Amino acid sequence: MRRLYSLLSILILASLLAGCAASANAQSEESKDVDSSNAPTDVPGKSNTTDSVESEVVPHKPPASCPITHPADVAFIPPEPYPSKPPERYVDQFWYGTPELWTMLRTDATWTDLPHNRYGYTQKVFWWSRDFDVATDPYPSFKLVIERLDVPSSPVVVSEEATNASADFGTAMLTGVDIPELGCWKITGQYKEAELSFVVWVAP
Repeated sequence: MRRLYSLLSILILASLLAGCAASANAQSEESKDVDSSNAPTDVPGKSNTTDSVESEVVPHKPPASCPITHPADVAFIPPEPYPSKPPERYVDQFWYGTPELWTMLRTDATWTDLPHNRYGYTQKVFWWSRDFDVATDPYPSFKLVIERLDVPSSPVVVSEEATNASADFGTAMLTGVDIPELGCWKITGQYKEAELSFVVWVAP
């Protein structure tokens, strides 16, 4: 009889231990499920490649599709007392325009390495005119218009007044312009009754 009681006690204890183990395993699996559902799907500090945006690559040289302004077959010679061509220190530059309004351009028609600010790429443009007299009109009315040609866009007036500058090239009207983006740009100046346009490639 004692042996029967001992055997029954052992069986009951074994059943209780097995039940406890099963419960513990179930709780462990439930805990894993909860942790897995709350786990972040992305690794901090890393972004998905599908969300990344590649920057536009702009070549240094203007493409054939950009109608840049080249030197004319017959060089423009400004009226006296201005020099017949840009002084030697202005390497690879030429006069472009008419006696009423002209400017100085690079032979490769590119603007590169320009200072950059929140408005765009900054450039100074000098303009000359036989009708400009700095003594009587140091801040002349001068309309400056820009238009991007390699993407659909409209002309934008960026300035309606100029200042002045004097150097070995004589006295000129000076305008500053911020080009919003790199690319192919048409620049137009309007002074009194004269208008002059040229096209440049703005590159890094």
